[in-house]
Amino acid sequence: MTLIVNGEKIEDSAIRQEVERLRPDYERVFTDKDPKEREAQLLDWSRENVIERVLINQEAKNKGDKIPGAQVDSVLAKLKEQYEDQKQLYKEFDAKDDEKIRERIELQMRVERRLEELCKDLPEPSQAAIRQYYEKNKEQFRTGEQTRVAHIVKYLNWQTDEETAYNAIREAHNELKNGVAFEVVVDKYTDCADSGGDLGRVTRGQMVEEFEDVVFNLGVGEVSDVFRTRFGFHIAKVYEREPAAALSLEEVKGDIVGTLKEQMRGKAIDEFIDRLRSKAKIEEV
Repeated sequence: MTLIVNGEKIEDSAIRQEVERLRPDYERVFTDKDPKEREAQLLDWSRENVIERVLINQEAKNKGDKIPGAQVDSVLAKLKEQYEDQKQLYKEFDAKDDEKIRERIELQMRVERRLEELCKDLPEPSQAAIRQYYEKNKEQFRTGEQTRVAHIVKYLNWQTDEETAYNAIREAHNELKNGVAFEVVVDKYTDCADSGGDLGRVTRGQMVEEFEDVVFNLGVGEVSDVFRTRFGFHIAKVYEREPAAALSLEEVKGDIVGTLKEQMRGKAIDEFIDRLRSKAKIEEV
């Protein structure tokens, strides 16, 4: 079946391409849906996406000035720099030459310009809206538990086997038990001597689990026993601890404003597309 949107023919291949573009994310989200229903819905959503894209492109072609050729050529030149194999560029744009790619670039630039015009007068989010978003999404605005930690490490690699690494870390641990300062032992034994083995502030979830299981259970000033991770053997010392905490509205206000602006922009574009569709002539032949 072929679609005709305001006199412009849409080949079935365009919809099939959209199906394949959406498929990976769609199937991951709707894994429990009946396969036949899932395929039918995917096809329907792809069809709607293509219709909306055609409507926006038509609007961009019919409204506003053409993009200067120099601007288009500049974008094309930057695009070519991203491809070591120029054939891949032409394949992705389904184009045989630069002229076809220039047409695609100009159209996209006109679409972007049209949407910017549409959204240029959107108001700033109100203080009430900002606070309401913050209150509804407080769990998003938290710092993770943090610790400032240093470690002595003996890595396992092609140069150092497990026995050699373990014997070295045990020697370091014995010196610590005999009262030698951690900071002295680090410089003498560790394979990672930069900044005295200081890893700085570590947020829970940032390091490998076996490392965090130790360091987030140490008190300030406490030194661990020898422990192993997938990288080798370690001894850790904690200098500071900071519990997880809620960020204040002022700390996250900028992020919230950005999110609300993007929501307002999306709503304005959706309403714009709905208006285009209400006036469009869409036929199936």
